[in-house]
Amino acid sequence: MATSDQPDTTIAELRRAVAAELRAAWGDDPAQSPQLDAKLIVAHALGRDPGGLVFHDKHPVDATNILAVRDLVRRRLAGEPVARLVGEREFWGLPFALGPDTLVPRPDSETVVAALLEALGRTGPRARPLRLLDLGTGSGCLLLAALSELPDAFGVGVDLAEGAVMVARSNAARLGLAARSAFVRGSWAESLSGRFDGILANPPYIESEAIDSLAIEVREHDPKLALDGGPDGLAPYRAMIPELPCLLAADGAAVFEIGMGQAGSVAAIAGAAGLNTFATNDLSGLPRALTMTLRN
Repeated sequence: MATSDQPDTTIAELRRAVAAELRAAWGDDPAQSPQLDAKLIVAHALGRDPGGLVFHDKHPVDATNILAVRDLVRRRLAGEPVARLVGEREFWGLPFALGPDTLVPRPDSETVVAALLEALGRTGPRARPLRLLDLGTGSGCLLLAALSELPDAFGVGVDLAEGAVMVARSNAARLGLAARSAFVRGSWAESLSGRFDGILANPPYIESEAIDSLAIEVREHDPKLALDGGPDGLAPYRAMIPELPCLLAADGAAVFEIGMGQAGSVAAIAGAAGLNTFATNDLSGLPRALTMTLRN
């Protein structure tokens, strides 16, 4: 890192030095964001809010904090996602803490929340009692984002990993949504009863053999349980979708995230289960969410 350990090193100088080191390592890789990562790393090491860091640019940084920043930069250059370094990621404008058993929420997954809200909006006002279910909840980001938009809804999140359940509960409390949510350990919809107005899921959909070819940020730091969708990436859909006719309310909707090129295959699974489907594109214009409803 091109900065000294002198007490008169300022936050601005440290931030610029980190960004320069990251940029030098990554070159023009469009998948990387050295300036943003530098801001998040420095803010985390100093215990400051990233949004307000610029207002403290002239403040000096002591040697201990510089060493802390250096350690975070070393881990980032080794492939650890910045969200893992700082312990949280923003999703739907809300902060979500992470854990070893949770995926890092990604912007494309917001398509699932938007699609569910659109589907529910076609059958009535948002401010009405609704029951939601999130299968494979992870950090709880899908369910809690939806609950933040549906003031009278109650949601249940299910995950096989106990660590994910604990993180989701913590996020619900942090966001003031604990009273309208419950998180339980379980395998998909096993042992669930009753019907739900909205069902969300971001299941594992990566082909088993493709996991080793993923970016290091994913293959080395996201939990394999949340990535591995079996030999063709469709195993979770085959397990969950046939259960939807017994879980959905009459005018309910289920929205599942899908991987690239999977829209047709997942729609075929849904069609065989007696469900209508339509796909919603993500920010890149690719089908990302599949909405399923009961046939009349």
